[in-house]
Amino acid sequence: MDVKSMESIIEGILFTMGESVEPNKIAKALSTDEEEVKTDDVIRCLDDMAKRFEEENRGIRLMKLDNSYQMCTSPEIYEYLIKIAKQPKKYTLTEVLMETLSIIAYKQPVTKSEIEKIRGVDCGHAVNKLLEYNLVEEVGRLDAPGRPMLFGTTEAFLRSFGVSSIEELPQLNPVQIEEFKQEAEEEARQVEVKV
Repeated sequence: MDVKSMESIIEGILFTMGESVEPNKIAKALSTDEEEVKTDDVIRCLDDMAKRFEEENRGIRLMKLDNSYQMCTSPEIYEYLIKIAKQPKKYTLTEVLMETLSIIAYKQPVTKSEIEKIRGVDCGHAVNKLLEYNLVEEVGRLDAPGRPMLFGTTEAFLRSFGVSSIEELPQLNPVQIEEFKQEAEEEARQVEVKV
C-alpha cells in the first residue's frame, strides 16, 4: 500500500472513531490477505501526518495519548468554535476536585479509602464528580476484602492537561511535599477545633 493511500485511510479512521486508536489496530485494519501492514509503518505514517498538520497550520491535529493517536481540533481555532457552538460545556474544578484529581494522578491506581486517608476527609462526592467529568475511571479492583475499586486517570485527563502520558506530569520535590503535608495537618487541626 502506498503512503498516500495509507494516510487517507488513517485520517478517515481517526476522524470517524472520534477517540484514540492504537497503531496496531490500524495496522490490522489496513492489512489484507496479500499484504501485511506493520505497526511501525503506521506509527511512522501517523508521526509524519502529525508533523505535517502542524507545519501546515491545519485546523486539526493528531495527538498522541499514551500508545494511541487521536484526531483533535487545533487550539488556535478554539475561539471560532465557541462562536459556532455557543459556549461548550465546561466543568469547574474546585480546590477539592483538584486535590482529589492530583492524588489520583500521582498515586494511581488508588482506592477511595487511600485518597481519603491522604486528604483526611470523605472524598465520595469529589470522586463521583471526576468520574462524571471523565477525568478518572475505574481501572480495576484491589485484591483485598471488599474488593475496593481502583481509580486512575483517563485520556480526557491527558488531553485536558496537555500531556501525552502521566510520566509528563511535573514532579514535586521533597520540600514541597513536606510543606503540603504540614498545610494539610494544619487544616485538619482547624477542622477539629471547629467541631
